[in-house]
Amino acid sequence: MSDTTFAKPQIIPYCETSTENITLFDCKWVPSSARIVVLGSHVKGHGTIQIYSLTKDAKLNLNSQVKRPDPIKCGTFGATSLENRHLATGDFAGHLAIWDLENMSPGPIFSVKAHDQIINCIDGVAGLGIGRGAPEIVTASRDGFVKVWDPRVKDRPVACMQPKATKTNARDCWAVAFGHSHNETDRVVAAGYDNGDLKMFDLRAMSVRWETQLDNGICGLAFDRKDIEMNKLLATCLEGRIHMWDLRTFHEKKGFTGVSQKVEKGHTIWGGAFLPQNREIFMTLGGSGCLGLYKYKYPSKRTKTLDDDSVVGVIGEMEKLQEASLGDQPISGFDWSHDKTGLGVCTGFDQKIRLVICTKLNTL
Repeated sequence: MSDTTFAKPQIIPYCETSTENITLFDCKWVPSSARIVVLGSHVKGHGTIQIYSLTKDAKLNLNSQVKRPDPIKCGTFGATSLENRHLATGDFAGHLAIWDLENMSPGPIFSVKAHDQIINCIDGVAGLGIGRGAPEIVTASRDGFVKVWDPRVKDRPVACMQPKATKTNARDCWAVAFGHSHNETDRVVAAGYDNGDLKMFDLRAMSVRWETQLDNGICGLAFDRKDIEMNKLLATCLEGRIHMWDLRTFHEKKGFTGVSQKVEKGHTIWGGAFLPQNREIFMTLGGSGCLGLYKYKYPSKRTKTLDDDSVVGVIGEMEKLQEASLGDQPISGFDWSHDKTGLGVCTGFDQKIRLVICTKLNTL
């Protein structure tokens, strides 16, 4: 048997392009296409949405772009249909907007002043055939609010959550993610804050389902899948830390069982993304310009019984499969292709868009 049989996956840079004078904050694959959309801020202060297409000769061509009054921080296709493929964005002035990418010149097809300050993070659910129930968008802001929006309701959020403010200011919410959308009524939102607070809101009961405190501010959150009963939750943090929780078993006193790992010395992990075709594989976005590829390994048994006959979850392990240094500036955004296993796009603060290919993921 050859040595290559057990060779580790590789992260291979496929192509890259520079965006002059634009700071890039986020990127997304346009569903069921060879196009990507990138969001950012021009050096002159206005926001920008750019759409690129991948050519057969491995180049990224700029197809269209639109300017906005304010820098655009984040975007999601999570609440749209495959037919429409509408992009929802959040900007520095607190606006939530929804765009028809085929005709952006008239402006957004939906817009609302969602927050008083910057929208740090956005997520969507029940779009693209993923998740059950109404299509919804969640936004998180520096003003401390987490708000859930139904695009069919034009002027107000359908849910609004804010933790208690400190004596000086409200908590800054840096990360949000939808999960548990496995039927028509159940749904949760996980929110991460600058002080390390992690809260899970049950939207059906409109209550806090679970909360915990981490040592560092939470920069990114991701459920391994949105359309199943809660299974795993990933959090990425300041100072190079990632955390994983098994969400299948909840203990009344101990909560969900989790594991923590330091993956980059002193560098922020800006986010994490599970591979759509294999929810045990995930990528991390490093502040040092590195992408980290990991695999979660389940334990032989996912629960154990304590002396008082209560049942607690048992956590597995996170194994680093590979890492690749793409530059010396932080990776600001990353998205996996749902159509091609192992194909990813990322943006960096070095003003570059890069496509990468991760090999051997189908064999893991």
